Amino acid sequence: MSDTPSLIGKAVPDFSAPLTGGKTFSPAEARGRITVLYFYPKDSTPGCTTEGQGFRDQYAEFQAAGADVIGVSRDSLKSHENFKAKQAFPFELLSDPDEKVCELFGVMKLKNMYGKQVRGIERSTFVIDAEGVVQAEWRGVKVPGHVAAVLAQVQALG
Repeated sequence: MSDTPSLIGKAVPDFSAPLTGGKTFSPAEARGRITVLYFYPKDSTPGCTTEGQGFRDQYAEFQAAGADVIGVSRDSLKSHENFKAKQAFPFELLSDPDEKVCELFGVMKLKNMYGKQVRGIERSTFVIDAEGVVQAEWRGVKVPGHVAAVLAQVQALG
């Protein structure tokens, strides 16, 4: 388990970050709808592609439950636009190259890659209610079954 303190029950501080499609995301502007923020390590890698496809394939159900889905990684907007187009994601991706959003959610971790310690994003998902309060979080996510668990949580909120 993670040693990061839980964010459940805490209001998300306001910030602004660039999204694909020439948009910007801020929690203040997202009020009134449920937001699913899912953090993933890197565009176009196998686990991240599978996870994104899961959210894509269930997107209509998330929308029906009053939720927006946003993927977050440190990749550039250009990388995000390519990834989004290639996978036909109906949701936007947030670019966080300076890790400001990652730090707010405590998802940056030291990980072992091929015997080396590298700093990267721990796959994590947060469900933020219409008032801007975190209602659920998953850290150290394993992709299989994850999207269904998030959708069930969103539907329970709606």
